[in-house]
Amino acid sequence: MEFSIQDSQLLATKGLINGQWVDADDNSTVPVVNPATGEQLTDVANMGAAETRRAIEAASDALPGWSDLSAQKRSTLLEAWYDLVMENQDELAAILTAEQGKPLFEAKGEVAYGASYIKWFAEEARRVYGDIIPAAQPGRRNLVVKQPVGVVAAITPWNFPSAMLARKIAPALAAGCTIVCKPATETPLSALALVALAQKAGVPDGVINLVVGSRSADIGGEMTSNPIVRKLTFTGSTPVGKLLMKQCADTVKRTSMELGGNAPIIIFDDADLDQAIDGALVSKFRNSGQTCICSNRLLVQAGIYDRFIERLAEKVGQFRVGNGLEESTTHGPLVSEKAVTGVKALVDSAVADGARVVIGGDSGEQGSCFFQPTILADATPAMGVFKEEIFGPVAPVFRFESDDEAIALANDTEFGLAAYLYTNNLKRIWKVSEALEYGMVGVNETAISSEVIPFGGVKESGQGREGSKYGLDDYLETKLICLGGL
Repeated sequence: MEFSIQDSQLLATKGLINGQWVDADDNSTVPVVNPATGEQLTDVANMGAAETRRAIEAASDALPGWSDLSAQKRSTLLEAWYDLVMENQDELAAILTAEQGKPLFEAKGEVAYGASYIKWFAEEARRVYGDIIPAAQPGRRNLVVKQPVGVVAAITPWNFPSAMLARKIAPALAAGCTIVCKPATETPLSALALVALAQKAGVPDGVINLVVGSRSADIGGEMTSNPIVRKLTFTGSTPVGKLLMKQCADTVKRTSMELGGNAPIIIFDDADLDQAIDGALVSKFRNSGQTCICSNRLLVQAGIYDRFIERLAEKVGQFRVGNGLEESTTHGPLVSEKAVTGVKALVDSAVADGARVVIGGDSGEQGSCFFQPTILADATPAMGVFKEEIFGPVAPVFRFESDDEAIALANDTEFGLAAYLYTNNLKRIWKVSEALEYGMVGVNETAISSEVIPFGGVKESGQGREGSKYGLDDYLETKLICLGGL
């Protein structure tokens, strides 16, 4: 199946500032490339600091009107946006696959996943409750109200270009904030299509603004230094997140950071092996391993270690790698040649240190952005595949003996986003779940993410939570109003 992106009704190539589609000030552009074929899909505006500043000012101008709207009206507009996203799910998915590479069925799932956050926060917009606190002195009343934090800046990644944008815009708008967004250089088209639908749904000019291009340092620098911006939300790597937090410190901005991961999946001897293998396959190889919560390290108890690897390899051998727009494809390319080089270096280093390639282990034959789904046996904690976020279709399998050893191995990382375990022992479930230093733990389940759960990590995996009833907290200020003389 071939998709001509030029035929898309949702194709936008300019930034959106105050409701107007605009080019870069210097009319420069940057190409968007299909990683599966190397084809240049189109060019988009290559914006910088000046355009970002105007987008921030537009968001500031729109803030009073948007925040003064009733919660019911904001909810209605978000519902309308959700309906349009789902009506255009197939076209949005095709755009996503063309620029990002993931199989079309995964892209459709991502569009629906992102839309679920729009729907959720449309409902939560009407549930921003305050409080009355009993006063310490007579004649007083203490009222607590929640107000929007103000103008929000959002920076989103290339691995889930539709869902991550929706997951940030929806709560911001529900809380009464306005927003300026910067999507990843590699995948701007999904973001542009989404905000075009928001505009069509009736979201007022200036409430959502989008700046695109490859001048990430200039755009990010303006977002972090501009005092009008009161909150920055970022999904991406830990090093970049740390830099943004430092830059935000000068104006004491609120920050939400969803950063890197190094997720362990612990499989105990008493686990349902079929269930554990299915969970590992979904978690490790979804989006060709390019997810922050994928199983980066497979920790398998000694009693089932060899059997687990044999069964896992049988399943991986059935994968079909190729262009995501082809129906037979189960796994697409990595996002770039640079990504393939990084994954290959980690695999080669592990093999040099004694790991055994069970299946895969090399670049794919389909093109320069492909890498074979890979299983590495006899992996050890001294290897780079234990310490680093692989972000590719590589499953290193580590052996452990006891519960305490598994916990120690799992926690031996600066990251703490997601972790998983498989066991049928109830005592072990509680012991291990509570001992794991992670923001999210899946027990006999790896598909844990949805709009109803608080998504986020601890340690160097970030701060704040997205989704669930907690998802509005980072977009709201808590204000005390003390009434005296009563």
